[in-house]
This record gives sequence, structure tokens and C-alpha cells, in this order.
Amino acid sequence: MPGHPHVAPSVAAVKGSVYTALAHRLANHQGEVYPLHIGDTWMEPAEGCRMEDLTVAEHPGMHRYAPVTGLPTLVDAIVERTRLRTGVSTERGNVLVSAGATGALGAVGGAIVAPGDEVLILAPFWPLIAGIVRSFHGTPVPVPFIGTVDGPESAVEAVEAARTERTVALYLNTPNNPTGRVIPQSWISALVEWAREHGLWLISDEVYEDYQYVGEHTYVRALAPERTFSAYSFSKGFGMSGNRCGYVVGPEAVMPALAKVSTHTFYSTPTASQLAAARVLDGPGDAWVANAHARYAELGRMAAARLGVPEPEGSTFLFVDVAEHLDEQGVAGFLEKCVDRGLFMAPGSSFGDYPTHVRMCFTSASPDVVARGVEVFASLVGR
Repeated sequence: MPGHPHVAPSVAAVKGSVYTALAHRLANHQGEVYPLHIGDTWMEPAEGCRMEDLTVAEHPGMHRYAPVTGLPTLVDAIVERTRLRTGVSTERGNVLVSAGATGALGAVGGAIVAPGDEVLILAPFWPLIAGIVRSFHGTPVPVPFIGTVDGPESAVEAVEAARTERTVALYLNTPNNPTGRVIPQSWISALVEWAREHGLWLISDEVYEDYQYVGEHTYVRALAPERTFSAYSFSKGFGMSGNRCGYVVGPEAVMPALAKVSTHTFYSTPTASQLAAARVLDGPGDAWVANAHARYAELGRMAAARLGVPEPEGSTFLFVDVAEHLDEQGVAGFLEKCVDRGLFMAPGSSFGDYPTHVRMCFTSASPDVVARGVEVFASLVGR
């Protein structure tokens, strides 16, 4: 008799809920809720760039499929933006528009990861990247990095210690989710040279490129265009997370392989989302980002000061060690106490081996709600 159908082991190993097992209590909580567990923004997109601003009269066919690599008008805008920001020669063939940066990174994983291959992931890390690697039958290898290494030399030592003959790529994310830290340019340059020496791909998650509060963002592709895939997001960049639109820029010779993967997963990015993205790059996005940058930075400073932790250098997160406030139930018990007071945050274990940390997003609700949520957090840690 044939056995029961089973789930692929690689998928079974992927966490179903990467943020918190307590999230289902969000809808049932009585009283005010402080949903600081998901990386999002309370701000609506720029005026003129919202779904309500798009019409069939102006955009005939907007409810039909778009080309699998992206609408030409959006791709051209991305090409121009990339040339200006990175100084790297970029053409249409270097770009794939995707269903969010998640779709972009999924296309990269599907194109370059073979079964058994290993991808080194600088930790703490954006949690979905580990699942993406596993989904394509690869092995994610977390490398303790932010808060562990202290310079270019130790950065290289950390990744070299984790490298094996199955290593094919290095993933880095700066400004970083979940820590709010920025990887210095000198460290990135050292990692790039190390990757070049060993013939490895570089996967650079740069979705918070516009939300770096200290120094200037380092574009990894500018250092190694021949081996770098850089992912970007209209979700994080312009408050369009529900639109599911992002893109990846990489070596032209390999991009058709990414398009194969995207075609056989999400096929093409929603057409209306791409129209909105093209609009936001055509001017309105600059003022929106400037305003968001200032407000995000202010919120980050406020939250950090109230909690007595370092200010974020970038992104929209604080990663707080609550070890001294844990009992025998660990972080799970601490998060339950938070939930009982309407505060939702993500456990550190979602981002690597960080069993005593929690992550909060200080932009996922309106500033007044965030401020009250921070007060709840502060009271729970005696600050």
C-alpha cells in the first residue's frame, strides 16, 4: 500500500510563523493594541501614487498581466535610478521587477542555489531569507556578525570560519533588520574582496537604502557588479508593502535564470503595483522619502532614549536584549506578558540564535500608538 503524501523535508524545516506564535491573539485582545511586531509603516504612499489614483481610462490594460521582467516604463526608471545611485553601468537586462523584495530574493535563491549548497547569512538576519534558501533545497548557515565582529579583519575571519566547499553565496543586509545597525563600508569592502577571492555570489539586501541615519549607504553592487544581486523594495522605500512590488539588479548573464524562477512562482508582478511604483519614481517619491526619513529617525531616537538602548543607525527597528527580565519561561513568557498588555513584538529567535532578544518596529503604527507601546515595553523592563 502506498504511503501517505508527505511534505518535502526542505519545506518542513521552514518556520511557519517567523515572527511570533502569539500573533493570533492580536485580533482578540481587549483594549488598545500596539502592533510593533511587523516591519511596516503607518504612512500612506505619496499622493498620486496610491491605488485610488490609477484608472483604466489612463492605463488601459492595467488589470492584465505585465511582462514577466517588468513594465518597460518602470524598468527604465529603475535603470536610471540605479545608474545615478551606484555609478554602475546598468541596462534593462540587469533588472527584474518582482513581487516585493521577497520575490526578488526568492528568484535569486532559485537561480543560484542547488540542492545541498550553503549560503552564509550574516546574523542577526531578516528571517525569510533562511526559509528562501531552504525552499530551494539549500542550507542557510547563520554567521554571528553584528555585535560580534569589530572590524574588516574580524568580519572576514567570521565568514571564512563558516565557509565550506558547498558555500556558494554570502547574504548581507544593511541597514539591518532586526538590529538597526549599519555595516561599515570598510567591512563590506573586505567581505567583497573575500567573496571575489573564493568565487562566491553576493546577495545584498538593501531595502532600507533610504533609511540610513548615520553616514551614507554603501551600494555593494558598486564594489562587485559581476557577482552581486542587490534587492530593493517599494514596500520599505515608499510605504507600499501591500502592493508587493520590488526589484533585483544583478549580472545580465544570470538574470534570465532569475526570470525563469519568477515566471514559475509569481509569474509577473501586479500591473497596477508597477504603475504606482513608476509614478513614485517619477518625482513624488523624493519628498515622501525625505519626510519619512525625518519622522522615522525621530521615532527611533525617541524609542531608544526611553528604553535606554543605542539609537538606530538605520532601518525601522530596535533589537533589545531582555535577558535580565526573563524567568524560566524565557522570551515566550516575556512576550506573553507583553501581549497581555496589548504589546506585540517579535522574538529574537526569528532572526538567528538570539533567545533573549526581542525586536520592535517603531514605524508600524501611528507615532502616538508607538509611543504608548514603547511606554508599555519600558514598564516591563523597569525603565
